[in-house]
Amino acid sequence: MIRWLHTEQDALPDTRLALPPGSDAPGLLAAGGELTPERLTEAYAKGVFPWYSDGQPVLWWSPDPRMVLMVDEFKLARSLRKVVARFARMPDCQVRVDTAFDRVITACAATPREGQEGTWIVPEMIDAYRAWHRRGFVHSFETWIAGELVGGLYGVSLGRMFFGESMFSHRTDASKIALAALVCFCREKGVPMIDCQQRTGHLASLGGREIPRPEFERRLTLSLGEPRIRDWSYHVSMWRRLLPPAPSNASAKDVG
Repeated sequence: MIRWLHTEQDALPDTRLALPPGSDAPGLLAAGGELTPERLTEAYAKGVFPWYSDGQPVLWWSPDPRMVLMVDEFKLARSLRKVVARFARMPDCQVRVDTAFDRVITACAATPREGQEGTWIVPEMIDAYRAWHRRGFVHSFETWIAGELVGGLYGVSLGRMFFGESMFSHRTDASKIALAALVCFCREKGVPMIDCQQRTGHLASLGGREIPRPEFERRLTLSLGEPRIRDWSYHVSMWRRLLPPAPSNASAKDVG
């Protein structure tokens, strides 16, 4: 039986009550309520996230197993590594954080998740994450080339935990460049794990893997106990966390 949240005072249930694997909606925990920053903070601190389509009530999920990316396990194919390395050396290519959040979440809303039709980032969700962003808990990593926003991602940060939400590309590999920068940032700031919520082949190819819900929640609890990240600027020196030093002899045309 799925619990309904009728008021903001109704707490989310224990995640062990989520529908099990093999059911019609594995991981579904609760329904209803509103997407306020307070409710979202409660949910993410418990490893729960909203995911639903337009016309549905808010649906709250806690899947088992959970897809995560350990930042030390991030991997790039040789060809993509070359693309990222060229980007990192170009003076007219930049990774920026939180300079175009509204544009990033809007572009993500127009990009269906792998294997799905349509968007799950409905207008109500955009409004809620914008409000949470203004409070400093939601961030965008943006790929810029010659002054143009060509890709990016956004996600939630609590303690030393980053919850990836969605990404988009308007140029080949632009979202992967943003993800590589996020990994470098996480390594720099002592963030050991990025929550990816659900398994996709794309994330698996980059080193993502599934872990049991109890292990995810244990790691989450440890990360929430760490100090909150205050500086959300991305410096070019952070690329050293992923790439070896290289001469600056590339041009913008080298990136798709």
